[in-house]
Amino acid sequence: MENGEKKRSTGYGRPPWTFRGRALYQLHLVKAKTARKCIPKELRLVEAFGYTLGGFFLANYDDSPAGSFDELVVIAGIVWNRPTSCAWAAKVLVNSDEACDHGRKEVGLPSQVARFAKRIEAVPKKHRSERGLINSFRGSSDFCNQKNQEHVQVTEVKDPTSIDVCNINLSISVPSSKWMGPAIKMSLPSYSGHTENTPELLKYSCQIQCRVRAVKPAVVAIERAGEDEQHEHEQSLSTTVLLSKPILALEFSCMEMQVQAPTVVSQYFKHSLRTTP
Repeated sequence: MENGEKKRSTGYGRPPWTFRGRALYQLHLVKAKTARKCIPKELRLVEAFGYTLGGFFLANYDDSPAGSFDELVVIAGIVWNRPTSCAWAAKVLVNSDEACDHGRKEVGLPSQVARFAKRIEAVPKKHRSERGLINSFRGSSDFCNQKNQEHVQVTEVKDPTSIDVCNINLSISVPSSKWMGPAIKMSLPSYSGHTENTPELLKYSCQIQCRVRAVKPAVVAIERAGEDEQHEHEQSLSTTVLLSKPILALEFSCMEMQVQAPTVVSQYFKHSLRTTP
């Protein structure tokens, strides 16, 4: 290794890093005053009528530099990066030590280790009239014709004692239709950094190819698994984002995501550390 070269997590190699699997991308209306507590004050929040666009990205990777693992990214809101905008992750939970280490040291993410437990529950079909813009856009009955529900419990653990800190329960309706939607290509630019491991402000991009369709939003429930004063404020911000009003849920299948190497946008945060929620 050359002098000054940053040591990368085993298995990741050089960027871009490729991840394959499926994901649920759910957008929420998040109160601007909540999002501002998660986002560095130097960044301008994209907002309207007191709200910004946040939510979460729940992914299951079958193939990645760290092998197969699950990930939950809590998105606090959107910030300006003229002429476009970038997402800001308030918390990233993964069930892979290697992925956690890579996220912290290479991408500047507030990554934490968590346990993911999943189960499928069969539910009766419910026939009801379709309403709303999303149903009209989709032109199908997937919202009304759900065969199963997938329940995902994400339990954050506090290193090194592995004490349960918070349980996040997501109930996801599985559409009965086998149609996976059109094939699309999209770019998801994001800011990161401002953490203990990476005090600088970074910018990176995720290039995604997948099949996409609108689905019924997942139902989110939060359980406090233990009392931890240090995590209380951090948890309240992330859980407030997760419990905010969902407006759209997109299912990504046959997904291939390439993550580019982050670039340093500003050195400012070297002297302005915060505790990441």
